[in-house]
Amino acid sequence: MSDFVFSINVTMPIFLVILLGYILRKFNLISDEFVAVANKYVFMVALPIMLFQEISTSDVRKDMNVKFFLFCLLVTIIMFALVWVIAAITLKDKTLVGAFAQAGARGSAAVLGVAFVENICGDIGMTPLMIVAAVPFFNMISVVILVFNANGSREKNKGKIKDACINIAKNPIIIGILSGLIISLLKVDLPVMVDRTMDYIGRTATPIALIAIGGGFDTKAAIEKLKPALGASFIKLIGLPAVFLPIAYILDFGSSEMVAILMMLAAPTTVSCYIMAKNMDNDEVLTSNVIVLTTLLSSVTLTMWVFVLKTVGCI
Repeated sequence: MSDFVFSINVTMPIFLVILLGYILRKFNLISDEFVAVANKYVFMVALPIMLFQEISTSDVRKDMNVKFFLFCLLVTIIMFALVWVIAAITLKDKTLVGAFAQAGARGSAAVLGVAFVENICGDIGMTPLMIVAAVPFFNMISVVILVFNANGSREKNKGKIKDACINIAKNPIIIGILSGLIISLLKVDLPVMVDRTMDYIGRTATPIALIAIGGGFDTKAAIEKLKPALGASFIKLIGLPAVFLPIAYILDFGSSEMVAILMMLAAPTTVSCYIMAKNMDNDEVLTSNVIVLTTLLSSVTLTMWVFVLKTVGCI
């Protein structure tokens, strides 16, 4: 029961802020222009800075567990490829493929991962290593998927690998991640003034993105795309952990490692998926649907998975 209450306390505030954005738009307290500018700000500034700070302040070399690191890395690549293939095969509307693949594979591993592992295990354990192994690839692979499935330019990008690579290299999310990795590996301590300034900016990413999701939420379009949203949500919350958690169990990872892997696989779809889909010409309506659904349902599914791991003696 305590795990369920904890999950509710983590996920419901996200949903409530999305609801706030929806209400503000309905009462014309925010406009479509505000939503557009907010999306661009989060994509170009706040989110890259937040990712940079998260990665740059982690110690990549400390407590390196090669087996765990490689597992997180390889599973991240495989699960994105798997969901991408499923989307490409099953979706009749090919304009939804990029949004489905990203939202169906990419969870809020960094934000929820630390909190969940600390709550269950008493300390954050291997979570930073999971974040370093998985989160940069969450973002990098998402950029690749979105570039190659951009609405109106998908065929062009498929035919021009060079242009697609340039677009990926110029992506502010990728720049933020790679810069963070360099700072972490070089063990550079940024000036306090710079660090605090980035912290303030990074903290704006999630709330502004949530309000923008709510403000841009189209109920009619959302209902029309409910079926693929349910499919992506099922894959994210049930399918991926059902496939990869047994493999982690066979590899005999420790308690904190198993919970970190669970969060990598089964955390609700991260808010930044919407920002990237919106700004990279993919379907933001489907993405926002998946975010809302996985956020609401994760309190139940995560509690179920924690119960399963506890029952088999993993935690």
